[in-house]
Parts: sequence; structure tokens; C-alpha cells
Amino acid sequence: MASLRLPAQLVTRGNLIHHNSSSSSSGRLSWRRSLTPENTIPLFPSSSSSSLNRERSIVVPVTCSAAAVNLAPGTPVRPTSILVVGATGTLGRQIVRRALDEGYDVRCLVRPRPAPADFLRDWGATVVNADLSKPETIPATLVGIHTVIDCATGRPEEPIKTVDWEGKVALIQCAKAMGIQKYVFYSIHNCDKHPEVPLMEIKYCTEKFLQESGLNHITIRLCGFMQGLIGQYAVPILEEKSVWGTDAPTRVAYMDTQDIARLTLIALRNEKINGKLLTFAGPRAWTTQEVITLCERLAGQDANVTTVPVSVLRVTRQLTRFFQWTNDVADRLAFSEVLSSDTVFSAPMTETNSLLGVDQKDMVTLEKYLQDYFSNILKKLKDLKAQSKQSDIYF
Repeated sequence: MASLRLPAQLVTRGNLIHHNSSSSSSGRLSWRRSLTPENTIPLFPSSSSSSLNRERSIVVPVTCSAAAVNLAPGTPVRPTSILVVGATGTLGRQIVRRALDEGYDVRCLVRPRPAPADFLRDWGATVVNADLSKPETIPATLVGIHTVIDCATGRPEEPIKTVDWEGKVALIQCAKAMGIQKYVFYSIHNCDKHPEVPLMEIKYCTEKFLQESGLNHITIRLCGFMQGLIGQYAVPILEEKSVWGTDAPTRVAYMDTQDIARLTLIALRNEKINGKLLTFAGPRAWTTQEVITLCERLAGQDANVTTVPVSVLRVTRQLTRFFQWTNDVADRLAFSEVLSSDTVFSAPMTETNSLLGVDQKDMVTLEKYLQDYFSNILKKLKDLKAQSKQSDIYF
């Protein structure tokens, strides 16, 4: 059997979704992998698996021939049975919560961890342990599942391709082999236009691999999450700590993950969406400085802004590429190539909203999202201050 060769990881920098891989001009990623039985991933360890694992850095493009898989009819599954991969993440937990509220039977694939994801069980979901970097753990999680919603991303400390490429290839192959009837994949806006950014290249290759697999699928490209702005800007401003930014003119149409979850489930129920590539974007694209200015106004205090020139990021990336042990750092800094241009991570939503039957005015704006956050936090801080004064004891 052929072994998985590549890995990848979703990373967010400044809450703009971007991707990484260790590919170079001499070894580009390829989505062309065969789904024929002799070329699928080894679902169970074999005597040769260790030697194959030692060759992970080798990319061997092959011809994709998804039609060669013979899927025998199995036990019918309910269309409401879904598996959410990456259920503990920023987007994944919103997908789980929304799906449960709408009556879906939700199963969550999470890695074994010291702190169990009890909150998912408390909500009413079923939690199963598996790891995309270990293909043999995947098949059991797909039994009885109709739809896979893939929100997974790699951890910052692991090689960029481990989950977002190798793991996704394994998951898609398993889904195809086990007759999964729909697969939802989250990608990044404009990933096809920036092959110099490794994670973007990986996302684009995964899109193509999913398309060639023959699975009934929906690909959703995202621009950025509003939730990420809280830790990036709101909290440091409130705590009077440094806020890090760049001098780049890049603009991002941030979107509330609750809106993303709502639109995703609407798309699942619309058969006209099958096989389509959608882009979800917020009502307006913002620069870093505009976001900081908004947070300052809502917080009622100035931010201590430390600006890092994009040129410094680019030089740092070039330096880190000289050493193998800093390759992953270089991959993450690759996004500076995008930040150095006047890029806009946004897309018109008119056609998408019409297709989904939703109204743009129902989307949460960044102003409203941050206003609600600061209002709640400042109210809690005020209450805590009042309670502290009431508990003072004077002699």
C-alpha cells in the first residue's frame, strides 16, 4: 500500500486564515493521488508501515482515479447523522452547537487529550477519540455517518503538513471508501492565488483532491474569524499590554463563526449547493489599524501598538529557511509574502446569499460583535470593582 507522504496545518495570523507547507519550487505539492485499493492509505499498521513513515518527506504524484473504487451498498444511515472533525476549535464548536440546536445527531472526532472535551458531551454530542495523523484510527469514527464536516487544523507545535495535508488525505480516502454521502471542507479565500504561502498551497491541493475523489462535497472558503480578534486586540488593550500589528494594507472581511455555522447547515440541506465552491465573507473588509482604532474607541482607552514592518517578517523568514529545525517557523512567516501586497480577503456575498436564501442584514457586523463584547466585559469589570469596594473592611 502507498503511504501518506505529506502533512499540513491551519494557522491563523492576525486572525486571517492562512496555510503552510514545506514545499519548495523543486517539490510542489500535488493533489493527484489514486483512490484505487492499491494506493489508498494503510488503515491498519503493517510490517512495512515503519519504513514507509520514514519516507514522509517524499512527494510521489500519481494519477487520481476515484471512479475505480467499488463501494458496495451498506446499511442506510440517517441524513441527520454528522461527524464534526476538529470540534473543539473556534469554528468546530460553533458547528456542533448549531447542529445540535437544529436536531442533528452529532458525533465529534477529537484527539485523545489530558483535558477531555466534556463540554461537547454536556451539549449532547457524542465524542470519539481519533487522530488524523494516525490513519488507522479514522475508519471507526465514520461508521453510521452520513456527512463529514471538516473543521480540523494542526497544532502550532507540529509540522504544518501533518494534519492539513496527510491527515486530510487520509480522512477523504476513508470517507470515500466507507461511502460517506457528503463532505464539507473549509478552505481559505484566494488560496489558489498564493502558492508561495505553504498552507495556502496545501488548502488548494486539498480542494482539488476532494474534487477529484468523486465524493459529494461542498467547499467553503473563509476569510477570517471575528472571534480571533478578541485575543489579538481586545484583551491586550483592556489589560494595557502591547498590541502587535503590521504596516501592511491587507484588508480582511472578518465573519462571526456563528454565522458561518448557520450558513453551513443551510448549505447542507440545499441539494443545489452540492459540488460548489462558496466563499463566506463578512459585510466589510478591515485593515489591522482600523480594527485597533475600533477597539480603542469601544474600550475607551488607547492601545500600546507595536508595529512590525512586513519587510522584517520577510527577512526573518529567509533566515529561518536556512535551518531544518526552523522550517516550520519559516512556513508560518510565509504569510508575510501576502501581507506585503495590497491584498483584500473579501468577496461579494450577493450570489451566495441568494443561493442560500439568507439576508445580508442578518449577518453580524464587526462593530456589533466587538460592541457586545466590550459592553459585557466592561459591565463585569464594573460589577467586580463594586463588589470589591463592598467587601473592604475598615478599622
